[in-house]
Amino acid sequence: MRIEKTTLKLSDLEIPVYSLDTVVIGSGAAGFNAIDWLSDYGRESIALLTEGLNMGTSRNTGSDKQTYYKLSLNSEDMDSVRNFAQTLYDGESVNGDIALCEAAGSVRSFIKLANLGVPFPTNEYGVYIGYKTDFDPMRRASSAGPLTSRYMTECLQRSVERKGVKIFDKMQAIQLIVKDSRVYGVLSIDKTAIESETMGLTLFACNNVIMATGGPAAAYAYRSYPVSHTGNSGMAFEAGAAAVNLTEGQFEVASTPFPWAISGTYQQSLPRYISVDKDGNTREFLEDYIDDPKEILRYTFLKGYQYPFDIKHVPGSSLVDLFIYHETIDLGNKVYMDFREEPNVLKKYGFSILDDEAYNYLKNSNALIDTPIARLAKMNPRAIDLFASHGLDLYKEPMEVLICSQHNNGGVDIDIHWQSSIKGLYCAGEAAGAFGVHRPGGCALNDSQVGSMRAAEHIACSSDENMPDLSHFREAAQETSESLVSNLKKLVDNCTGNGNIDEIRSEFQVRMSSICCHINVISELPAFYEDIISTWNDFFNIAHIKNRFDIPNLFKARDVLMTQAAIVSSVILEAKEIGSRGTRVIDTEEGKTIHPKLPYRMLPTKENAKEKQIVTRWNGKGFETSIRKVRPIPQDDNWFENVWNAFNERTKRIYTHANR
Repeated sequence: MRIEKTTLKLSDLEIPVYSLDTVVIGSGAAGFNAIDWLSDYGRESIALLTEGLNMGTSRNTGSDKQTYYKLSLNSEDMDSVRNFAQTLYDGESVNGDIALCEAAGSVRSFIKLANLGVPFPTNEYGVYIGYKTDFDPMRRASSAGPLTSRYMTECLQRSVERKGVKIFDKMQAIQLIVKDSRVYGVLSIDKTAIESETMGLTLFACNNVIMATGGPAAAYAYRSYPVSHTGNSGMAFEAGAAAVNLTEGQFEVASTPFPWAISGTYQQSLPRYISVDKDGNTREFLEDYIDDPKEILRYTFLKGYQYPFDIKHVPGSSLVDLFIYHETIDLGNKVYMDFREEPNVLKKYGFSILDDEAYNYLKNSNALIDTPIARLAKMNPRAIDLFASHGLDLYKEPMEVLICSQHNNGGVDIDIHWQSSIKGLYCAGEAAGAFGVHRPGGCALNDSQVGSMRAAEHIACSSDENMPDLSHFREAAQETSESLVSNLKKLVDNCTGNGNIDEIRSEFQVRMSSICCHINVISELPAFYEDIISTWNDFFNIAHIKNRFDIPNLFKARDVLMTQAAIVSSVILEAKEIGSRGTRVIDTEEGKTIHPKLPYRMLPTKENAKEKQIVTRWNGKGFETSIRKVRPIPQDDNWFENVWNAFNERTKRIYTHANR
């Protein structure tokens, strides 16, 4: 691998500089796939940066049977790339060209994973069978079980390691080196060298950066992202990369013993939902909100499909999320899902009260049997084993749940090559803003593979591999990072053993989870935004660290504040110009009452809202937000000879390598 090393003086520190063509940041499914493709395309001057190989969402999260959404490969289905793209486009606020890329790349990406060893199931004839997931008109979903994304990451990592690609582990990226809307490199913290004179500061000079750093996990106090994942989107926003659709956060029922999405068969096994007040009084609280006993079971069952929260399912299954939120956040109770006993309505009426969809599902699964735990064991025993491996025996105790941040459909604004508004900066996986208001479940895994593949392909097709121009890099690094390094030196020199990083981060996370989640307290958001901006702008005067080992958390907190400000500014504009939509309900004096026993309302959605995206960009002092129309699905050229000639011209660099 071609990597050169030198130094650069910043604030009187001789900081090591690694020079190479392309850097990939992140060691999840998107990051490993990006670097794997770069290697396959013949790139040698490449490296992967990660703050921890075993960290991140891909490796540490899942659901009852974590879904991978792809073009249908069922032998009986009539699917097409354009049909798939239309499904994504119909998710509202989605660019049609991105949707077409997601659809077109799905089979290629899926088969690569299967060939690398991800155990996606086939029938005895080799057909990749599928099932329907939320917002899915066909049976496009597949799964390797609760840990699908972990298997993906592990298989891709093995492929990368076999190729000998350089991996910089324990390397936390903290700033992009950008000048004149062009990326020149990355400033990082080597967590193994924090005690050195340079405090672990390490520079990477490069021509291209692929950010695969995941979603804004640490923006919220209540989240189902794994504890090890925080996200790093603020770094891109600070550098000037435009963001899109940050309003479209996804919120879900999630466990609190350890963060996990409680979807699919966890819901379809029809557990009891119980609330426990501060005095220990227990009740099945859905009965207090829903008069029709049949609807209690229907809403619970549909949470398995209609997941996460969406106002399209209000009234409907997403009312369950609002009832949980009201019980926990507004009333201060604890909510549990209890699999040990039948819900009261099933005890009283039996399976005859179920609607056809729920009844037939359980019947076809041979699960018309007593107790939720028995039904769950029949349909998906690994879902029980998963919690047992984390010390929770669902046969003996209930599972505490909250409504948590789970995903964001928005992110860094990208083109069809997953390149941002900054030349040379690409974003893949959840860091990229590929989706809109809602999306079929499992699209995120497909996107992690298609987006990272397209970013790698564009780099390989559009440029020769070269070492970066160090004179341009030095100029950009000194202009971008001198002040940050100076501020860090002052903080380290003034360490007193008392730090406040955790307190700063926690305060703003709790406020996000209280007033800017799927419930937005509009009257409080402008002041909240100003508080975030003020804290970020004065961060190095407000923040104090205990010692040098607080440096990684210092920059995480700073990144989180930038991300939170971007989200809040987007939500403020959405409430004003679009109204309630997607995953957000407005807490306001105006609008339509959602439920007679809930204090929330919805503003009317304005005309053509599904064609609009909210774009957010940092101007150095605050965020500027605007609205633009989505791009339609392109009418692609399907005349073979024309496509073949254009393909040969576009890919001559990579196929010259392949044929050599």
